[in-house]
Amino acid sequence: MKFNIKSFLAAVVVLAPVTGAVAQNTYSAYFTEGYTFRHDMNPAFGNEKNYVSMPALGNVNVSMQGNLAVDHILYNVNGKTTTFMNPNVNAQEFLKHVNGTNRLGANVKMEILSGGFKAFGGYNTVSVNLRSTVGTTIPGSLLRLAKEGPANQSYDISDFKAHADAYAELAFGHSRQLTDQLRVGAKVKFLLGGGNVDANFEKAQLTLGEDQFTAVSNAQVQTSIKGFYYKMEEKMRGPENAQTKHTYVNDMDIDGGGLNGFGMALDLGAEYKLDKDWTFSAALLDFGFISWNNNIVASTNGERTFTTDKYIFNIDENADNKFGNEMDRLGEGIATLYELQDNGDQGGRTKMLGATLNLAAQYRFPYYDKLTFGLVNTTRIQGAYSWTDFRLSANVAPVKIFSAGASLAAGSYGVAFGWILNLHMTGFNFYLGMDRTLGSLAKQGLPLSSNGSVNLGINFLF
Repeated sequence: MKFNIKSFLAAVVVLAPVTGAVAQNTYSAYFTEGYTFRHDMNPAFGNEKNYVSMPALGNVNVSMQGNLAVDHILYNVNGKTTTFMNPNVNAQEFLKHVNGTNRLGANVKMEILSGGFKAFGGYNTVSVNLRSTVGTTIPGSLLRLAKEGPANQSYDISDFKAHADAYAELAFGHSRQLTDQLRVGAKVKFLLGGGNVDANFEKAQLTLGEDQFTAVSNAQVQTSIKGFYYKMEEKMRGPENAQTKHTYVNDMDIDGGGLNGFGMALDLGAEYKLDKDWTFSAALLDFGFISWNNNIVASTNGERTFTTDKYIFNIDENADNKFGNEMDRLGEGIATLYELQDNGDQGGRTKMLGATLNLAAQYRFPYYDKLTFGLVNTTRIQGAYSWTDFRLSANVAPVKIFSAGASLAAGSYGVAFGWILNLHMTGFNFYLGMDRTLGSLAKQGLPLSSNGSVNLGINFLF
């Protein structure tokens, strides 16, 4: 898997939403009566009935978000789907959709087994979950360079970042009524780490000329995956009669796998009923850490300058050394641009999880008490991958066995429409919803807007 810059960019912008972060809960159901997993969004919430989930299908959440749409990355050229780097895709058409910072994220949360029951003076939950998160930020200048070639003599590519982690979660929750108005809850989570990658390509100042290629770069990749290692490549550098051997990372591989870390996290929540019409709630989720067993580092080891005349770029599209030909011949792409050194295993490291803050208000319609309106603000706190979302919803429970909701969200990733349908009859619960309605899909199954979610579950009530 060589670091070809064109292949790498195409893979990141097209596949990042499929691999995995964003919300891992169904926020369209935050105020929906009878929705079994409201306690995942605020541990103070309890259920009227006990439940046991269907294994692997009790609560499935898959979501993706981005501010660079898939239909601005994939194009139809002569009846075939291709990426934006196809020469038949107009550069001006593509670049008008590119932002200064382009963000993509994805989440998968699968509840392997879960249960809830009334005991110990409140409501208790136990769950085993698998969770994975992917996030990336791509500077617009990098996409511009990949599409245009050397239209300018210099480019400043900063803050190209990528993050991914996967872990299992064992959670124990308890909530109880403290007063007639106040209910509180908490969850303790034990985390088993599968793997983590944090890549920070902090700086790359490029000077592209007809005689040489110069890069001033600063980058670091930290990987915590059991059995992971880098592959190296050797090159001879320097004048013809005074060349020296140069070694840098050009590939990677995994030999084996398995659990690679342990951590803990807390969910804390509260719900306050002001009167018969107004209810307020707040929660802090996933406040915790994972200690990874290793930290395999590849780095430029600070700022470095690299110059070569091996790759000579020409803005003349008819020349043999035109940009497209040279980039294809470059082959090593990202590896040559940054020339990362393998620093080996630096020992264990501890990483904080991305925490989520929920603040909400609910109003019960006085002329029809089965109808409520709610506003919830969800904020993800995770450095470069932070985001916020405001969601206004209307929720109705016309009969005891059925409830539904519709919501409109606006935030870091634009505007979205969500909905939830929830059937909760005696002995059985099924729900289906979307926080971001998928809309049209590409042939690859991706939402063309790069924003979408699917949330479903089957549970048994008693």
